[in-house]
Amino acid sequence: MNTQDLGQLEGDLLIFGGPYSNLQALQAFDRIAADYPASNVICTGDLVAYCADPAACVALIRARGWTVVAGNCERQLQSGADTCGCGFDEGSVCDRLSRDWFPYAKARIGQGDRAWMATLPDGLFFEHAGRRHIVLHGGASDVAAYLWPTSPLAAFEAELAAIGEPVDVVICGHSGLAFVRQVAGVTWVNAGVIGMPPHDGRAQTRYCVLSSDGPRFERLTYDANAAAVAMQAVGLTGGYDQSLITGIWPSESILPAELRRT
Repeated sequence: MNTQDLGQLEGDLLIFGGPYSNLQALQAFDRIAADYPASNVICTGDLVAYCADPAACVALIRARGWTVVAGNCERQLQSGADTCGCGFDEGSVCDRLSRDWFPYAKARIGQGDRAWMATLPDGLFFEHAGRRHIVLHGGASDVAAYLWPTSPLAAFEAELAAIGEPVDVVICGHSGLAFVRQVAGVTWVNAGVIGMPPHDGRAQTRYCVLSSDGPRFERLTYDANAAAVAMQAVGLTGGYDQSLITGIWPSESILPAELRRT
């Protein structure tokens, strides 16, 4: 695992995951981030995914100079792969839809952005409020590891072992659901994603503020209708466009049974 150490970070940190090519959500987040130094804004990866504006999202994030951990989408794009590497079950709704949005995104990310993605670390270490942190995308063992609030304790313990050194806090993304869980004395935080709602029936998405008191989740309100219209205008109409408005994912198959709504 390619890691980078940011050293000591002071003040509140703004941590977000999965812009997912959702430019409207990213622009709303950018207005919030304007109150933070760029060094205190960290992304858990998957800048590019389901929505209509992959190149514009990458351009904005690069222009801001925020710190980014590589997601599976960045790793797949840098290598020229033909799939997103999300780990969807073959033949599932999510797998079928990825055959639309990933080629769309791949065609719009140029070589310069792919070269930049290749420089992104798999993990970031930093010290904050007297605690040692690491930021990952999915997990240390697998960039696309799915860890849910209800995942078995052993799954978290295996990821802690894969990190290879002691930490007090793990921050990740990928699954799309924000949560905090205590594992063997370590605080495990999923910062959520800003590009897609967390399957809760609301259009608002999530991000995390990390203060000296610990993590706090905030809802991001943005023009979800405009983001959906942008998707429809380019033919991305498989279901994620409606998810932006309804707050419900096009399929629950990726979720553990206990987290499904039906």
